[in-house]
Amino acid sequence: MERRRFIKRSAILSASSLIPGFVRQTGFDRIYGSRTGKILVVIQLSGGNDGLNTIVPIDNDQYYGNRPTLGIRKDNTIVINDEMGFHPSLESLRPALDRGEMSIVSSVGYPNPNRSHFRSMDIWHSASDEDRQLQTGWIGRYLDSNCPSCSDPYHAVEIGDELSLALKGIRRDGFAMRSPEKIRRTATNPLHVHLAKSYPDRKLDPNVDYLYKTMIEVQESAAYLYQQSKKKRSNGNYPRHPFANGLKQIAELIMADTDTKIYYVSLSGFDTHVNQLTRQNHLLKVYSESVSAFIQDLRDSRLLEDTLVMTFSEFGRRVKENGSRGTDHGTANNVFFFGGSLAKPGLINGMPDLSKLEQGDLIHQIDFRSIYSTILEDWFESASTNILSGSFDKISII
Repeated sequence: MERRRFIKRSAILSASSLIPGFVRQTGFDRIYGSRTGKILVVIQLSGGNDGLNTIVPIDNDQYYGNRPTLGIRKDNTIVINDEMGFHPSLESLRPALDRGEMSIVSSVGYPNPNRSHFRSMDIWHSASDEDRQLQTGWIGRYLDSNCPSCSDPYHAVEIGDELSLALKGIRRDGFAMRSPEKIRRTATNPLHVHLAKSYPDRKLDPNVDYLYKTMIEVQESAAYLYQQSKKKRSNGNYPRHPFANGLKQIAELIMADTDTKIYYVSLSGFDTHVNQLTRQNHLLKVYSESVSAFIQDLRDSRLLEDTLVMTFSEFGRRVKENGSRGTDHGTANNVFFFGGSLAKPGLINGMPDLSKLEQGDLIHQIDFRSIYSTILEDWFESASTNILSGSFDKISII
């Protein structure tokens, strides 16, 4: 088939978010195995969640002085200790904290913080310095270099229509899907099936050969994930929300012993410049109830020991509220962890110091790449220096 004609007919695949960015060197008849090793689930709170109103410094007069209308009073929080209380919408997470299944790392950020949503998220995804732009993500580079069982297309799955930079490598990418059923319908499109079957024995132009192999691997992965999604059904009490549906899908794939090491899912809407109390209350309620149901599913299936859940946002909010009953883009923030193998449940490193600010913003105490280094080395037992382009001190998470 003429190269130009083939590429034109394959445009639907090239435009699809389902295509991994790597070429397989092995044959097309694949034997799928069962899950081995540890699982990482990454939850992204897009928009910059307000960490100070999420984990509230209930004994800090400076917090209430800077937030006369937004500050959450102690008796309205879920009091954890003398220093902090949960936002009232996080009530569903209190049992996980009490069981030792939740850890909180505060004041996480990076030097010379960028307050652009897009740039700061790129920095978190790529694990780069503020003044350096990378085209690959920290998870993608892990898949490229240190993952011994990541040659299959579904090694890292993102629930969504587009693949985040975090999961993009040079030779291997993650795999984006809205749902197993949707990806199956796309991959079994008659045109795609016909094109895959027309793959010749001889080698074609390298670009055409690449497209053929990619298309076949998408079809194989789609079939595998669809089959796995039918094996187990969750009985969890998840809220009616797309984010909750995503976590439920992940739970069912994990319970089905799917050979996927990393899952990624996002909850958006946290850019609370205006009317923050109402918006954050709703979003944190969805988040906490969804995560609580997810953790319960894993606990009931005796899989929580092998699962680590991380929640992050691209930045926090400014300490002082604005004139619209909201908060503007800030810097350092909280990172949450859930799992059955946490080294230090509860607050790991103390509350933010509101007496020492930089131009009205929190000063980060922990570089976010220290968290990545800990996950890579202590959870996945892989070297982190090459992936993170440097050495970062680990922290006591797992």
